[in-house]
Amino acid sequence: MLPTIEWSNIGDKITGLIIPDWVKMLPSFMRKLQNELSMTPGSLSEEIWQEANDPEINPEIIWDCSVRVSNELCNEEKAFLEKRKKHTTRALARYLDIPEGKIHPDDVPTIAMCGSGGGLRALVAGSASYLSAREAGLFDCITYTAGVSGSCWLQTLYYSSIGKQSHGRIIQHLKNRLGIHIAYPPAALSLVNSAPTNKFLLSGVVEKLKGVPDADYGIVDLYGLLLAARLLVPRGELNVEAEDLKITNQRQYMESGQNPLPIYTAVRHEIPIAEQKEKSPEVAKEKAKQEAWFQWFEFTPYEFWCEEIQAGIPTWAIGRKFDKGRSVWRDNGLALPELRIPLLMGIWGSAFCATLSHYYREIKPVMKGLAGWGGIDSMIADRDDDLIKVHPIDPAAIPNFALGMEDQLPASTPESILKATHLQLMDAGMSNNLPIYPLLRPGRDVDILIAFDASADVKKDNWLYVADGYARQRGIKGWPVGAGWPREDESNEQVMQELEGAQVQTEKEASQKLAEAERADAARHTREMQKADSEELSYCNVWVGTTEERSSDEEPPPSKRVQDNWELMHHPHAGIAVIYFPFVANSKVEGVDPKTSDFMSTWNFIYTPEQIDKVVALARANFDEGKEQTKKAVRAVYERKKAKRLQKEADEKSRKTSMKLRTGRLGKKLGDGGHGDHFS
Repeated sequence: MLPTIEWSNIGDKITGLIIPDWVKMLPSFMRKLQNELSMTPGSLSEEIWQEANDPEINPEIIWDCSVRVSNELCNEEKAFLEKRKKHTTRALARYLDIPEGKIHPDDVPTIAMCGSGGGLRALVAGSASYLSAREAGLFDCITYTAGVSGSCWLQTLYYSSIGKQSHGRIIQHLKNRLGIHIAYPPAALSLVNSAPTNKFLLSGVVEKLKGVPDADYGIVDLYGLLLAARLLVPRGELNVEAEDLKITNQRQYMESGQNPLPIYTAVRHEIPIAEQKEKSPEVAKEKAKQEAWFQWFEFTPYEFWCEEIQAGIPTWAIGRKFDKGRSVWRDNGLALPELRIPLLMGIWGSAFCATLSHYYREIKPVMKGLAGWGGIDSMIADRDDDLIKVHPIDPAAIPNFALGMEDQLPASTPESILKATHLQLMDAGMSNNLPIYPLLRPGRDVDILIAFDASADVKKDNWLYVADGYARQRGIKGWPVGAGWPREDESNEQVMQELEGAQVQTEKEASQKLAEAERADAARHTREMQKADSEELSYCNVWVGTTEERSSDEEPPPSKRVQDNWELMHHPHAGIAVIYFPFVANSKVEGVDPKTSDFMSTWNFIYTPEQIDKVVALARANFDEGKEQTKKAVRAVYERKKAKRLQKEADEKSRKTSMKLRTGRLGKKLGDGGHGDHFS
């Protein structure tokens, strides 16, 4: 937060209104927790700290580590892709009802499946959508899953001893565990004060407090602890598994490629250091508006990586300190154990660390009818340019692996990330509530992206459209520009703001993107004339991008929704296919509507078994609506890749034949010439 901005005219009135009640309960809970973390002789915390320094229990504490600076995938992921291809080839054969022997591995599309943010709503709905996809044979065909917020929790459960790689088991587990609020003091205190759950839950807290004394232990850390107490503890609260506490332990579930690779996400809100050095508050605020953006960080069982700085570290090294690209050993010659999943769950789902502007957009639809809301609404709207830089609740902090790497990282790397001792990370939904960006990373080569969007307002928050600016900036070919919900005619100013907010890296680049926005505005009329995109979306929607080279600086025409599969199968420049399932009401499931059912609020942390059944029924009904369309789209992409391979092979065969003929003619001429000379 910028220290120069005065908020006395907003203050507690807004903060008190928008901060969820359960967040306000956490400080008192934290005080009670301190007794358990006393580090007195014989205490649980002392036992945890001793084990944290035992390499037989945590072998990674003796492993050396350096920052990997590269835009390529790590070697472990590359090896996984080779193994996964064998599984997806067999699965695709079953899914499309094609004999396995007739499927060439090169024809198998790389499919990624992602879920949105949205707290428990996204967790429950995503579990149901993935379950339906598995029953249809589709889930076994995918190479990646990716999540934001609640969808990250879904992945955590799937790759655990509780979920056992069964979405049906996850749904049953949620019915057993979500009936009590995560912050309900009696239940939470019981879990952190009783064996065996207390050691299971508190290990990461003790390791952070003792091992990183200069890092603040805040609400996000405690929130992660409470999330783990609800989600990672089984019914009966006895059979907890220590292996569920580290992401790297999830490797066992994909060591032979038997499951897709999960990608977890978080973002850092970049506000350059230069702004905070400005003497003039007004100049500082103006620079903040122009230059602040979100940096995406991804976590897999193999690597913790940031695309913007093209650098990362092994996942087992998260939590330890780095300097100039090298691991920093503690005084005892050891490193800290890998940062535990409970603390990461808090980071992944920390939507309450949103800016005041995000809070405003979230609560505005439900607050319009309250007395006095008009005045608050006007006040917030007038200050929105400032609100987008202020986080009422501080994000969590973990040691910064990029510290001191000025001469090793790309020149575009912001100064602040080179100087900060810690990374402040938060819910990636602050930037995009769908984890699209990691799936567009070079090397992953995703052909089909299937998105299940359980965002609070899927129509208003058009996350597919937000990805347009990202695709332009990164030069990504094949993204379907203009995908998403139909948009009303926008002002040039609105388009500018969207492009400006999509990870602009420098002030110069911001100017370039704003110039593009002017061209984008001119293309808005073309978009409005696209009949396919002017209609309401259905339960399942398909778009396809183009890899065709741009011949001018004009804004490319928006991608059409695929009405048949010709574009997917035959278009010579067909790009990424996006299959989009919005979580919307369905007449086949009465009495439940994500827009009007109060229990589906992002801030609700209690779901009864009956409510879970309703969410599950709706998600499954929506998938059934698009099940056949999805299969046809996958088949079309497969056929296109097959045709392209066969054409390439035919061209290569023709080239070799032509070369052989030319070589034969040349040899004959040389032979004839040589014979004549011999007898002359």
